Amino acid sequence: MSKYLGAIVLEFKRVFTSYYICCFQKFASILQKYFTFPMKESSNPKKENSLKHVLFGSLIGTTIEFFDFYIYANAAVLVFPQLFFPSSDSTNSVLLSLATFSIAFLSRPLGSAVFGHYGDKVGRKTTLVIALLTMGISTVSIGFLPSYASIGIAAPLLLMLCRFGQGVGLGGEWGGAVLLAIENAPPNKRAWYGMFPQLGAPIGLLLSGGTFLILTDTMSAEAFLDYGWRIPFIASSLLVVVGFYIRLKITETPAFENAKIEKEEVKVPFFTLLKFYKNQLIFGTFAAITTFLVFYLMTVFTLSWATSDLGYSKRDFLLMQLFSVLFFAFFIPVSAILADRIGRRKMLIYATIAIAIFGFVFSFFLNSGSSFLVTFFLCLGMTLMGFTYGPLGTFLSELFPTNVRYSGTSLAFNMAGIIGAAFAPMIAIWLATHYSLTYVGFYLSAAACISLFSLLMISKEEHKF
Repeated sequence: MSKYLGAIVLEFKRVFTSYYICCFQKFASILQKYFTFPMKESSNPKKENSLKHVLFGSLIGTTIEFFDFYIYANAAVLVFPQLFFPSSDSTNSVLLSLATFSIAFLSRPLGSAVFGHYGDKVGRKTTLVIALLTMGISTVSIGFLPSYASIGIAAPLLLMLCRFGQGVGLGGEWGGAVLLAIENAPPNKRAWYGMFPQLGAPIGLLLSGGTFLILTDTMSAEAFLDYGWRIPFIASSLLVVVGFYIRLKITETPAFENAKIEKEEVKVPFFTLLKFYKNQLIFGTFAAITTFLVFYLMTVFTLSWATSDLGYSKRDFLLMQLFSVLFFAFFIPVSAILADRIGRRKMLIYATIAIAIFGFVFSFFLNSGSSFLVTFFLCLGMTLMGFTYGPLGTFLSELFPTNVRYSGTSLAFNMAGIIGAAFAPMIAIWLATHYSLTYVGFYLSAAACISLFSLLMISKEEHKF
């Protein structure tokens, strides 16, 4: 019986995949036919993208994507427990809300597999445009969802569906944005170019946190819960339009065009990746898990724990978090400069060791009862985040050759997101509730040790573009 059931499942998967591929190809052809703006470069196909278009195109896309992603994180703590998961136990409501937060991490590998395939086959540009639209439509839809009080169980189900779409979009977006920058970079400045899409994370976080802070300051609690929280989700459509326009003005990367000319394309990049670059994929994934864990502990977990158990108001702690994000943004370019000088792998090794040590002082600072020490704790954590996040995109992209680079980079990054972040806020809340904050720090240190081992196992050699 199981044999026949397995055959049915495989056949269904084959048919569904073929249908999705057909739809993707048709949509891509429509984009190329009707939305390609004439440019001077078209008369000279060998001419490189302008620096302005490359860097702004990679930055604007990731900023939009992460803004969309983070407004959900804020809402998952501040709004969704009351509106979509009402319960007599507030802790259960928060845990259920954070469970939907994890859905996007589970769907990100699907996005990286699908968009990575077409990014390596069709090209970086068209794939990036479709990924941006997927994320944008999913986010705007959340802004129009009715609450649990209106339609019952259908409300959280629709919320989960939109969150799934957010994950698919981001899974395809990040890898393409990094490659857009890096494949246009000179060899001695790859980390510097690769830093620009990484800056989208702190900028998106600042925009999302600032937006929620302004809304909570200017609106009553009732008005905010009624309609105010919807504003940033709906307003993100304006950013998507800007990103869409910028992305369409960019030509294909030189590395991808050269691979096409030299006929280096592979039939199914995903299978080639698993067959020939399995070690790079595995160790690259585990090398990145600490980056995700430290970030979501410093943002989602601390916001939830500080406002529910440490007695901080939502407004005060959001201000403290937003201030710490400035350190995150500042140290991304600093880490990129250092990574170009000493190497991306070595930079990540030093940052990971520092994070492992940081885990042992986690409880001391967060339990201090001092706003100054807690703010210092947030700033220190975000500084370490900047040092590990800045060179990460460049490091992962250098593990794979051009013909599987989009698939490999995206899949490693997003698998790391599942392992390192999908359930991190829930695990941290459970550890802090049942044991203490000290164990949350141990959790972080243990993850850092795993990442350190993976970094040491990866060869120092890098693929040449």
